Amino acid sequence: MARVIDYDFGISAIDAGFHRPLHVAIHLVAERGRAAIVDSGTHASVPHVLAALAAKGIAAAAVDYLILTHVHLDHAGGAGALMQALPNAMLTVHPRGARHVADPSRLIEGTRAVYGEDATRRMYGDIVPVPRERIVETPEGFALELAGRELSFLDTPGHARHHVVVRDARSGHVFAGDTFGVAYTQLDFDGRRYAFPTTSPTQFDPDAAHRSLDRLTALDPGAIYVTHYGRVTGIARMAEDLHRLLDAHERIARAAQHAGARRNAVLAEGVRELVLAEAERHRWPLARERVLELFAIDIELNALGLASWLDSLAPQGQATI
Repeated sequence: MARVIDYDFGISAIDAGFHRPLHVAIHLVAERGRAAIVDSGTHASVPHVLAALAAKGIAAAAVDYLILTHVHLDHAGGAGALMQALPNAMLTVHPRGARHVADPSRLIEGTRAVYGEDATRRMYGDIVPVPRERIVETPEGFALELAGRELSFLDTPGHARHHVVVRDARSGHVFAGDTFGVAYTQLDFDGRRYAFPTTSPTQFDPDAAHRSLDRLTALDPGAIYVTHYGRVTGIARMAEDLHRLLDAHERIARAAQHAGARRNAVLAEGVRELVLAEAERHRWPLARERVLELFAIDIELNALGLASWLDSLAPQGQATI
């Protein structure tokens, strides 16, 4: 049975079943018997999505769109497999990401380089290409309709150059992928949610991330839906924290710039200490060890992303997407 959180405006969060409960949310938008799905999770997430649709009485044939915020594999690794189960759906993706959905070989190679072949297969399973004729590119300003409900796209680099966020005209809410950081439900305290940036490799850009945050807050959404995890409110306060934490990540990176062979270890330690400082600052309701366990993947990936950003500042730094 899929774990589903139902919000208002026909919006739900489906637990993708990736890594741990409440780690990756796949968002469902239902409108007058039709549906759109925002991000796919991994290959193993497909049964959870289909079970959630069935529980809501929505036929797979009634899903019109699978919308990808970006093509990192925890968001898009299952896109090809899910599209095979959704006969009438079109897949939408940033123009920079479209070729990687049609031919995911470079995504797979890049992931193997980070995790190794066995771990990549264990985490993400089979990564299936999507036929090009079923792919719709979504540049800045693109809009589509779901049973008359407008969904519009904004180009929001910073986490990745191929990242979009989606504004839902009916609710005024935004589906932000990773642009609005991670906000794990385990950190909720005193009626508040708390955000932390995700600076994953290989395209983190702090200046672009700040600009994208400003674009989101300028929309004045009543709520934002993040992949990690679900709906957040108190947007202005959370955005202020994210700006402050992005600056802190940049300081960590620059301080490690000349650490030589120890650079990645110094970066990871800097992010780790920043996580612990946030736990103390906000009085997160978890023991120190549990906080570090919750953020273990983020600490590793944020450090790797900062290393990639430092490399990109050198003349030889090259884009991968």
